[in-house]
Amino acid sequence: MATDPLSKGKQSNQNSGKKDEDGESESRLTVLENHGYTLGKTIGVGTFATVKIAKSERHGYQVAVKIVSKFQAPSANLNKFLPSEIEVVKGLRHPHLIRFLQAIETSHRIYIIMEFAENGSLFDILRRDKFIDEIRSRRWYRQLLDALNYCHERGVVHRDVKCENLLMDRHYNLKLSDFGFARGHMKSANGVAPLCETMCGSFAYSSPEILRGIPYQPQLSDIWSSGVVLYTMVFGRMPFDEDNWSRLLKQVQSKIVFPESPKVSQECRNLILRILVPQRSRPRICEIQNDVWLAIPTATAQTSTDDVFLGESSNSAKSQQKSVSKKSSQKSRKSNSSDENEQKNSK
Repeated sequence: MATDPLSKGKQSNQNSGKKDEDGESESRLTVLENHGYTLGKTIGVGTFATVKIAKSERHGYQVAVKIVSKFQAPSANLNKFLPSEIEVVKGLRHPHLIRFLQAIETSHRIYIIMEFAENGSLFDILRRDKFIDEIRSRRWYRQLLDALNYCHERGVVHRDVKCENLLMDRHYNLKLSDFGFARGHMKSANGVAPLCETMCGSFAYSSPEILRGIPYQPQLSDIWSSGVVLYTMVFGRMPFDEDNWSRLLKQVQSKIVFPESPKVSQECRNLILRILVPQRSRPRICEIQNDVWLAIPTATAQTSTDDVFLGESSNSAKSQQKSVSKKSSQKSRKSNSSDENEQKNSK
């Protein structure tokens, strides 16, 4: 049974004063000010990191600053996942990816400077609108596919595609963010796709092969997650119940069930059914991009600033909170298995 995603993922917003959450102020401000950044309010607080808005003198616009405490973050995060995230994102530049700008490291903290998404996340829009019409869903799903295709062609897999990690810029263009679980160097060699073993991401968006704990092709798992995003957009609820493990395992390996409302075209339903299938039958991005539902010309879609968004306040204060932590309510997790164990070739 489909589940409502809007009651989960509670978010908090806090304005920062001169003194930050950990009780320190002047040293932090000096480091960033020396690099041309003036800190603003806090837009996200996690277990190991905080995200703040900052004004960049160099770039002349607002940026987001992810501040990671070396004293609070586990060694695995500091020594493995965070360096990997920075290494991956600094080589990526695409209209539908949140752009990495700079990393600054001190003896106490790591600062990651990135593009600021002014209009919140897809999750925020779903909370506001309940579900998303097919015109907007088609546009944003195309943009997500473009972003994933760009990454996959460069050997980068995201492994945490979900509504909270899909942010909106000032023109309501979709931007894929949070590469905390991403891996590079994942291109096929001699026609053989490298496999991963790490269980990562959020249960509700995870492919059957990840949930079963077997080696998986991460590109195809990203595609599965994108299908969950599409379902969630058009129906305003998630296709799978992550609160019950045995039920979740059964659901992801069974035929997808569609609710009676809202009304969604058969073409869109058919695309979802094409994507949410076992790994061996799952289509590649190029095949999905040629689907009949996505073939409807973009010119027929209204621009994102027309009517539904005009004059509405943005959810920018909520936009990047999910990039600072994987909350237990969404059951995100990292495995202790080494990267070396992930590079087995498929049989």
